[in-house]
Formats: sequence, structure tokens, C-alpha cells
Amino acid sequence: MFFLSHMIRRGAVLAGAAATLLAIAGCAPATNQTTPHTTAAGSPLPSTHVHGLTVSGDTGQVLLATHDGLFDVTTSPAKKIGGTNDLMGFTAGPADGVFYASGHPGPGSDLPNPMGLLKSSDGGTTWEQLSRQGESDFHAMTTTQAGIVAFDGTLRTSADGETWNTIPADFAPAVLAGHPGSRTLLATTPDGVQRSTDAGSTWEPVKDGPVIQFAAFAHPAEAVGVEPDGTVHYSADAGETWTKMGRIDAQVMAIAAVKGADGRPWIWAATADGILVSTDGGTTFRPADAG
Repeated sequence: MFFLSHMIRRGAVLAGAAATLLAIAGCAPATNQTTPHTTAAGSPLPSTHVHGLTVSGDTGQVLLATHDGLFDVTTSPAKKIGGTNDLMGFTAGPADGVFYASGHPGPGSDLPNPMGLLKSSDGGTTWEQLSRQGESDFHAMTTTQAGIVAFDGTLRTSADGETWNTIPADFAPAVLAGHPGSRTLLATTPDGVQRSTDAGSTWEPVKDGPVIQFAAFAHPAEAVGVEPDGTVHYSADAGETWTKMGRIDAQVMAIAAVKGADGRPWIWAATADGILVSTDGGTTFRPADAG
């Protein structure tokens, strides 16, 4: 059962990549608007399908990448940013307001399917097509000091988002976690965490570590992870060793972390019950809108 939904997605990635032969170049920005959005019926989130979560350490802005596009959930109601595209892969770039995404175009979009790698330099309002349009649907992606690491059924690295290297790997990551200030990466798998210290070129399994489904870096040395049952783990050495913390009593769909002022990371989790936050390194969680 572990990571079942992710494994189903991996099959869809491979099938889609094999069946789609389009190659469309150029730029096709999404709708240049930010608008209020009505919460999805029966859900505290603007979409019931959440694929990514980022938090700005500079502004505190909390963004959800979903099946229905990108949303700012910092305030209520959530605000839609840009067009309605299925953002299966999403990650923050090295500068505030820079994001990378992948997935499938939504209704009315003229983006290719799959979308390949897209880049936004204006907080997600408009998107530039960088590479692999009509070829790749990256379900897992992250940024490092050396560039981008992404998985579309094949593990790939790129220094500029345009030219890619294929990395031999005997695992399919559910989540890739990195930090723009480091070359260390984590990949979550059903068999445990895989770790790279050379920006994804080579990988080693983390011995005696937890089997986590979600991972995120708060800064280059600090990482957090969440097991499928919601158990939270903390690492002070970039994922080499782990300490069990608290537990999230809700279905987790994505996590994010930033460095805390008191030395303990702040952790956000997008869950079926809404956005939760921990300000004590993962020991306790509360609704993000509880003040």
C-alpha cells in the first residue's frame, strides 16, 4: 500500500512520455491575473488534489500547487495565481518569486501536453517554456546549488533547465528534496531515503533511517520528513541521521520548511484538514490560520 498513489502516477508518467511526441518551442504565459477563489466543496483547501507546497522565508507567503493551478493560501479566501494548469511538479527556485513547474495544461491553455519544464520569474503569474515540452511530466522536482533535479520516469539533472543529463537510478522517487544553497538531495522511496551529496549525480541509501514519504529542507543543514502515518522526523545533518519528533494527525499531501528564528525549523503541511504549521521543529502542529 505504501506510496500506492505515487506508483500509479509513475506508470502514468511513463505511458504519457511514450505516447506523446509533440515538441513545441517558445513561450506561452498563463493568464496574467491573481483572483480570489472559492474553496473546493467539502474541503478547506482550494483544490482537493495538492501536488506541492512552498513557503517563502522572506515574505511568509504560502503557495499550493494543485490539479487546478497555483494558489496563495496565506490569507482566506485563497487567491488563484495565473492559469488553470495541473501542476504535478512544482518547486521554488534560487530567488524569491522564481518557481519551476511541470504537469498538464488545463482547459483553454495553449501549453503542450505534457508541459515539460516551465519557469516563472514573477511569482507564478506567467510561465516560460524551458525544455522537454511534449516530452516530460515531472512529478518530482527540486532545485540545488547546481541546478534542477527532476523525475519523469527517468531521473534527470540540469544546470540551466534546458539541457539535461540522465542519471542511472534503481529507485523511483515519490518526492525529491533539495536546497538552492546546497548540493545535497533527498529522495523518498518505499525502501527508505536515498541521499546524494553531488547534486544528484550519485546516490546512496540512508542506513537505519525512517521510511518517509515527504521531505523538505529548512536550510542546507536541516531537513524534515513525514512518514505515511504522519510521524514527523528531523535531521540536523542534511538527512544523514534522523530524530523522531511529533505526529500529524491528518492525511498529508505536501510539506515545506523554513529556518526558524530560535534554531528550530518551521514546518508547514498541506493536509485533508487544511494547512497545518509547526513552530517547534515538528513536535506539535496547529492550523496555520489559528494565529
